[in-house]
Amino acid sequence: MDSFLVEKQKRYIKDIKSADTWSVFKIIADFVRGFDELGEMGPSVTIFGSARLPREHRYYQMAMELSEKLAAKGLNIISGGGPGIMEAANAGAAKAGGVESVGLNIDLPFEQAINPFTTKNLTFDYFFSRKVMLVKYSLAYVVLPGGFGTLDELFESLTLAQTKKVDGVKIFLVGKDFYQPIVDFMRNTMVPLGVISPDDLNLFTITDDLDAITSDIHASVVEQMVQLKRMHLESTAYYKTLKKFVKKERDR
Repeated sequence: MDSFLVEKQKRYIKDIKSADTWSVFKIIADFVRGFDELGEMGPSVTIFGSARLPREHRYYQMAMELSEKLAAKGLNIISGGGPGIMEAANAGAAKAGGVESVGLNIDLPFEQAINPFTTKNLTFDYFFSRKVMLVKYSLAYVVLPGGFGTLDELFESLTLAQTKKVDGVKIFLVGKDFYQPIVDFMRNTMVPLGVISPDDLNLFTITDDLDAITSDIHASVVEQMVQLKRMHLESTAYYKTLKKFVKKERDR
């Protein structure tokens, strides 16, 4: 193993296990940087999925096509900034143009390089601060097939929606052949056991209809504004960007 990577891994392990007060400042820096860069960006969609799928894979192609459709509607695209589905999401946004193609990368011992299709990118020291930024400023989450990290992001998103920590956010599972067994497990095992309610299955939509997803998300901007107004958040920069977006759409 490269000596540089070995030393970086040691520093990373030491850092995440440390009780050093300086770690608090790094955490704060992660959040401040994210708030500053994303807070006034406007309506956005986060696309999750595997870093391992190659460009010729159909899920990569689906992610790129969907991202391009969403970007053509004026919606910014946010991804984890890496290769695979994340790259496809940023590539679609870059191809459509006129919107931000955002990559939120993570600093790891075995470094994940930012894909070349971002117009704005940030690198975070901590997974949890990165995960907050991946969901905080988006009005919809689209989850394509992936591994442990993608499933972690999926179930965290569902938990946020279930507990009303986010409201008015659309969640789509794309890749029906991949996700249907997981949905069947929820319906046939989790619901009867009582660990989730039947209504929790309405928190997401499983579909491969990219046009329907695009239309549903585009229409949900007003719904998101209603939710923010209900929570008395009309004075926030994010609400104001949504308002500008809706006005621009109506003036077309």
